[in-house]
Amino acid sequence: MTDTHKGVLAIVAACTIWGLSPLFYKALADIPPLEVLAHRTLWSCAFFAGVLMLQGRLHMLWRAVTSRASVPVIALAAIMISTNWFLFIFSIQVGRATEASMGYYIFPLVAVLLGRIVFGETLSRAQWIAIALAALAVTCLTIGLSIVPWISLVLATTFGLYGLIKKRLDLGPVVSVTAEVLLLSPIAAAWLFSLHSGPGGVYGDDAVQTALLMTSGPITALPLILFSFGARRLTMSTVGIVQYINPTLQFFCAVLIFGEPFGLIHAVAFGLIWTALAIYSGSAFGQDRARRKALMVSEAPVVVSTKRSKDASANP
Repeated sequence: MTDTHKGVLAIVAACTIWGLSPLFYKALADIPPLEVLAHRTLWSCAFFAGVLMLQGRLHMLWRAVTSRASVPVIALAAIMISTNWFLFIFSIQVGRATEASMGYYIFPLVAVLLGRIVFGETLSRAQWIAIALAALAVTCLTIGLSIVPWISLVLATTFGLYGLIKKRLDLGPVVSVTAEVLLLSPIAAAWLFSLHSGPGGVYGDDAVQTALLMTSGPITALPLILFSFGARRLTMSTVGIVQYINPTLQFFCAVLIFGEPFGLIHAVAFGLIWTALAIYSGSAFGQDRARRKALMVSEAPVVVSTKRSKDASANP
């Protein structure tokens, strides 16, 4: 099996776990979302730290959380990802998983727009059209259902900002996420302590729920490890296309399994978003192909000039 095949399988496995995660959090619907989030943070921290210890990289975590330059960035990233996690858990529990899936559909377009705003990146005409179609989809939902799809917008924005913040961290994905949940762990532990000091707190009361809460750590960590493994072996355009498995499976869970409403307005909005993603993906593939072709052309003269220099040295 080639590295490319391994990368595709890893990305598919990661996105499948993420896409089916609504089933997991739906099973925890009787537990308040903040309590679930606290357990997810603590068990994720334990799992990630164990992985780093097995890899012999635990010292990298210590350097990350003791650096004056990186700690504020890690803390900001932790706020973004914890907000994203909480809102995702909340949306599943209150029957708004369809909105959550839309958030992860429009996330790539929000990320492109943030890149334009923050870094001044140039957008192609196709990318502007894709962003406009996504904005039209949100407008359709807002007017047609008389509600603002704030869950979709906040999920997409927090994840987009999380990606921007991570660009400022010179850390691997596992080390950086471990540092993030490590900073959040004291808050999570304090929250759970306050719950168990009173009448609340379900951990230890029910074997099944306790096991599920503990499993939230591996459920969070494993797909990230698989995703980082695959991303190193694939082009960004391929990763971008394959990761749509995640919101697609979330969408199917919401509509087909949870039975959430999906009427004409939803169909129009999702149709616009799927069209936008098709345009954006086609543009990304085109840019990636052009970039690789330009790289091949730029490397070709180096080979020729090397050959000529050898010929010249052999024939003075």
